[in-house]
Amino acid sequence: MSPAQQGKRIVISTFGSFGDVHPYIAVALELKRRGHRPVIVTSEIYREKTDAVGLGLHPIPPKLPSYDQPDEVSRIVSTLMDAKKGSERVFKEYVLPYLGETYDALTEATRGADLLLTHPLSLVAPPLVEKTGIRWVSSVLAPISFFSVYDPPVPPQMPGLYHLLKLSPHVARAFMRLAGWQLEKYAEPVYRFRAALGLPPRAGNPILEGQHSPTRVLALFSRALAEPQPDWPAHTRVTGFPFYDRRDRAGDAAELEPGLRQFLDEGPPPVVFTLGSSAIWVAEDFYLESIAAALSVGERALLLIGDARNRPDSLPEGVAAFEYAPYGEVLPRARAVVHQGGVGTTGQGMRAGVPSLIVPFSHDQFDNAARVARLGAGRSLPRPKYNRESAARELRVMLKDKSYAERAAEVGRLVRSENGADSACDAIEEVLRGGEGCCS
Repeated sequence: MSPAQQGKRIVISTFGSFGDVHPYIAVALELKRRGHRPVIVTSEIYREKTDAVGLGLHPIPPKLPSYDQPDEVSRIVSTLMDAKKGSERVFKEYVLPYLGETYDALTEATRGADLLLTHPLSLVAPPLVEKTGIRWVSSVLAPISFFSVYDPPVPPQMPGLYHLLKLSPHVARAFMRLAGWQLEKYAEPVYRFRAALGLPPRAGNPILEGQHSPTRVLALFSRALAEPQPDWPAHTRVTGFPFYDRRDRAGDAAELEPGLRQFLDEGPPPVVFTLGSSAIWVAEDFYLESIAAALSVGERALLLIGDARNRPDSLPEGVAAFEYAPYGEVLPRARAVVHQGGVGTTGQGMRAGVPSLIVPFSHDQFDNAARVARLGAGRSLPRPKYNRESAARELRVMLKDKSYAERAAEVGRLVRSENGADSACDAIEEVLRGGEGCCS
């Protein structure tokens, strides 16, 4: 590291679930290892997590309930995981009403900082950059955030529309234009906020192209998931997934629970059933149906239930349930993994090199599921269609056809060869070396 880069203060702004926080913790830890001083700006509920790894946290609104308020968390998540309205509610209820407060918090956090790294929901970052001149690197966590006409998304509101969009970039472009018009109503509060700050209009919808830094955009996922497209920002770098997978809750063991390790050691690789860190709050009958599906296909099952209320009353022979386990230690020992398709869990499944049956609920999950299926490394079954019969049917196909395991192993080797955190930090340090502000 050059003397000009020594000990830079780097602010990382993010908002959401573990899938939105863990990649930035991975990047922050690598920055810290390199001698920088990263601080994470996110919800107060993650302070226990950042404290556990020696990172600073600066809180931003809104105030969210913690895991020891499970009924309130379930209530909120149930509204945000709706396939048709979930993404809209994120903006309307948890982002747009707090623009002013978030701007003030981020302004305080970045005072004296050398660079700002942002998540796609950091809508106040562009005006802050224009006001302060701080160097800015933006990022996306999943390919859907690019809304490419050459690699069109699978929209959660209407997944089947993808088959029309992929016919031609012209068709996809018409759809994107329509989607942009629809999103203008969510952009209006941002426009008004900019005007109140005395800033002129900025090119691009703040939720679409306006989220990207003009200097550097980090695509924090693997090239196996998506390759760069002609309509991505020209200064985009695909880094690979930055992995971090500890829960960091008081009382968590540093290693796998003895009972979990014993279960893995005592029999053949199980099918792992998990719903990440959000869908666990709306699991309903997922785990009971999953047990029945595993028994039907003659496989052992490991349930990562997340919330104690998801624990079945009794577990058959060959089935074990634990609240949480680091995916990096468990999934490589699985026969297959069944999960909700959040990009964090998707990346962990890909890294493990085992086939995935993805059960998308909302947001980017349908798009991630389709990408894994197109790779030949897994299959997809929407949550409303998931039951013991359908899950067993999909598992039989995936486990019987060896091509899924072979292709998943190939993908795993590619993902493991990437080092997302290292590549992201290289890109950040390049911007720091540039010596110019990035508000252009």
